[in-house]
Amino acid sequence: MRTIAVVVYVFFFLVLGLPVLAVDWVIRKFNPRVSEICQLRIVQWGFRCVCFLSGVRLTVIGEENVPKDQAVLYIGNHRSFFDIVITYARCPRPTGYISKDGVDKVPILGLVMRRLHCLFLDRNDPKQGLKVILTAVEKVKSGISICVFPEGSRNKDSSDPLSLLPFKEGTFKIAQKTGCPIIPMALIGTADIFENQFPWIKRAKVTLIYGTPILPGTLEKEDQKHLGAYCQGVIHKMLSEHIHTAP
Repeated sequence: MRTIAVVVYVFFFLVLGLPVLAVDWVIRKFNPRVSEICQLRIVQWGFRCVCFLSGVRLTVIGEENVPKDQAVLYIGNHRSFFDIVITYARCPRPTGYISKDGVDKVPILGLVMRRLHCLFLDRNDPKQGLKVILTAVEKVKSGISICVFPEGSRNKDSSDPLSLLPFKEGTFKIAQKTGCPIIPMALIGTADIFENQFPWIKRAKVTLIYGTPILPGTLEKEDQKHLGAYCQGVIHKMLSEHIHTAP
């Protein structure tokens, strides 16, 4: 029943959201800032409803580490489609996600994601990947936070909850070129909602931990040179510290 409820809800949320997008388009012409906040809060409300219908019992740790007065680069481990749903619902300011291409071609969903500053990456086209990173840099400079899962794809290793795929170094140029803080996120239990019992959605306990902001310019030169590996170590440590204490 949870699966059916979520599918039906998402369908009607997207369809009924079209008139809202039209109204928002008018608002944007007169007050872009109000438009940004309206879009953020509406989608966050929708994602919270998805979590409620899915039976997600969420524990958040370290949310005070997230700056509310500046754009940041969020990075996190990636185990589930719900990673985006859960983390976006907590963003205090407009935030775009970098996602794989193809999602933008889904009717209505692609339109909504583009309006939310999401960027779409073709993993087989390095030139297009560089263009996406440069676009993300400009968004951060304009005050839009960016969220990336640097593993590049979902980690499907269900046997080891501490395992991480190698972090792609290109992601971190967003922070290096803008000087924005990197906010590490460790997600525990998200795969238990859907992926571990595909195709069904089931109740699950999830923990989201926000780590201390990382300022690339303050790190040792070697860590700055291999920022992806450094941040991967930070998130691995966060997972290790909380994996056995998660509710």
